[in-house]
Amino acid sequence: QVQLVESGGGLVQPGGSLRLSCAASGRDPYAMGWFRQAPGKERDFVAAIRRSGSIIAYADFVKGRFTISRDNAKNTAHLQMNSLKPEDTAVYYCAAGPYNGGIGYNDERGYDSWGRGTQVTVSS
Repeated sequence: QVQLVESGGGLVQPGGSLRLSCAASGRDPYAMGWFRQAPGKERDFVAAIRRSGSIIAYADFVKGRFTISRDNAKNTAHLQMNSLKPEDTAVYYCAAGPYNGGIGYNDERGYDSWGRGTQVTVSS
């Protein structure tokens, strides 16, 4: 498995930006992804990226606003979040997964390692 530590969450006004980071230690994961969970709701897929840097997918609700990236030299993934809305308020989780050849990386089952999460609150 991979140990993951998220950072960069906080309180931001609507329309603002935040950049989340996920530092990985251990093996170099094939895929890294971001999920989020709002209070009382299920955890939702946000975005995922391959080791090569190619984007796997974005959730429809973040397309054009969020950008996932990866720095393999630092074994870190980032999620740049722009034009934030109150409905983006959630705990954001970083995940890492091996190549599996079958399960999609928009599915939690594609990942075997999870961070503890970082709170993002969008409010005026």
